[in-house]
Amino acid sequence: MKLRQNVRHFAAKQALTMPVVGEVVREKLVDLHVDVFGSKAAEGRRAEREPRLEAFFDYTFDTYVDALDAGFSEAKAREITHIQANFEFYNHGWTEMMEFPADELGDHYDRYADFFERHGITIADPLGEYGGDLPDAPSTPERIEDPVHPHAEGGFADDVYVEDGDGNLVVGGQEDPEDVDVSVAPGVEDEREGEA
Repeated sequence: MKLRQNVRHFAAKQALTMPVVGEVVREKLVDLHVDVFGSKAAEGRRAEREPRLEAFFDYTFDTYVDALDAGFSEAKAREITHIQANFEFYNHGWTEMMEFPADELGDHYDRYADFFERHGITIADPLGEYGGDLPDAPSTPERIEDPVHPHAEGGFADDVYVEDGDGNLVVGGQEDPEDVDVSVAPGVEDEREGEA
């Protein structure tokens, strides 16, 4: 899969494991993901999907932290959660929201099969052990048979591909920077402004 990666991703990685600030960053990241993927929903479908997306993305941050703890790089841990989301989108026929084509679902699963199997994650059950109650949202099953993928980029199923801040494509992702300023993580500055 092709992802972007910059200093804010590394700051978020560090912040998510910190007390207090971790919850603030998590809430902001959930909001950002709902906004980004909600904007890709078919016309008239965004509002009905957002409550489910919010709950779903919140659960995926547990996956992200566990993937980091299991030794995955920031890019690979994040990719795992994006793959979970694409499984969810596919299952509901929300294929216009997918980041890679439906015919690459198996390839993406296979790359992380050990981790997914250990946590009960499958294409049909994208959250596995990380799941819980999710609000219902209408499916568009006709899209499963005839998928529309305006936002999908194929051909990146063999590894994680990261576009860095300079626009360079790095296979496998970048190394963590030595000094990370947690204050640049999404939501941290908002929290500080609220305390002022």
